[in-house]
Amino acid sequence: MRKWQFGSLVLGISAFVVGFAAEVLAQADDKYPSRPVRMVVSFAAGGPTDIVARVMSAKMSELLGQQFVVENRTGAGGNTGAADVAKAAPDGYTLLMSTVSTHAINPHYYKKIPYDAAKDFVPIGQVGVTPILLVAHPSVPAKDAKELVALVKANPGKYTYGSSGVGSILHLCGEQFRMLAGGINITHIPYRGSSQLMKDLIAGQISMAFDATPSAGPQVESGKIRALGGGMTIRLRTMPNLPTMDEQGFKGFDCYTWNAILAPAGTPQLAIERLNGAMQKAMADPTVIKRLQDVGVDPTPGRGPKEAAAFMKAELAKWGPIVKASGAQAD
Repeated sequence: MRKWQFGSLVLGISAFVVGFAAEVLAQADDKYPSRPVRMVVSFAAGGPTDIVARVMSAKMSELLGQQFVVENRTGAGGNTGAADVAKAAPDGYTLLMSTVSTHAINPHYYKKIPYDAAKDFVPIGQVGVTPILLVAHPSVPAKDAKELVALVKANPGKYTYGSSGVGSILHLCGEQFRMLAGGINITHIPYRGSSQLMKDLIAGQISMAFDATPSAGPQVESGKIRALGGGMTIRLRTMPNLPTMDEQGFKGFDCYTWNAILAPAGTPQLAIERLNGAMQKAMADPTVIKRLQDVGVDPTPGRGPKEAAAFMKAELAKWGPIVKASGAQAD
């Protein structure tokens, strides 16, 4: 066989293989999802992110006719699970329930992480936000955040604030507050999680803390701790009479956690559209909304891929300077 004929044959076979593969992929996409979908959670079972993932997975499974399996892949502050999804096949069958930690804080806090938060994922949509409160022990003689700052300035080094760990969202809320208050002298006490933090705050072992509404709200209602300000720039749905930190003069203070569903970059558009469609239908269901609200999440329906991408980009930029100013860093 002549050389040019052989070359033409190879090109022809290659074109056939590529065309056949494209046709098979198109057929597979058209049937998506045709097998179970894995929803990775980077944190322990039973935690807030895990609960949100299970609520959404159950409804999306019902709507799409395929099982959604929640898998907890913990470690490295959420980096392990996020990296697992970043490296997964971009076929729509591996998703991540992302958080402010994995996609806004960790890229700045860790010297190196095994994924690119901006490039390795494509958003399916945002699920919601969980408000954070500034709370204090009743022995602290301050009724709001402004009085608290005056108190701390008059007593430098006397007061403490707890967090769920160095580099956590609760730590960085405290750092953001400290910065906006003019660098007040307040001592950070890191815990391993927020459970012991709340116990010590109720006992008066620490003066104050920033904590999410699911754990702080009930303690405020019982009178065991006092709420001094809402962390978001809008008032809390559950505490409409509590002024925000921004309203009290700490302009730009906007601290909360959030959840969004992501897929690996390169996931077919049809899969993204079907997943987002199921998300939006789920978040229009009163039962789903109530279940999310019961765990402290304020749902954000309507935030699809474009809106979620813009939101996450802004969050990534927002936390960089705060992490840097805090001096917190991990290997």
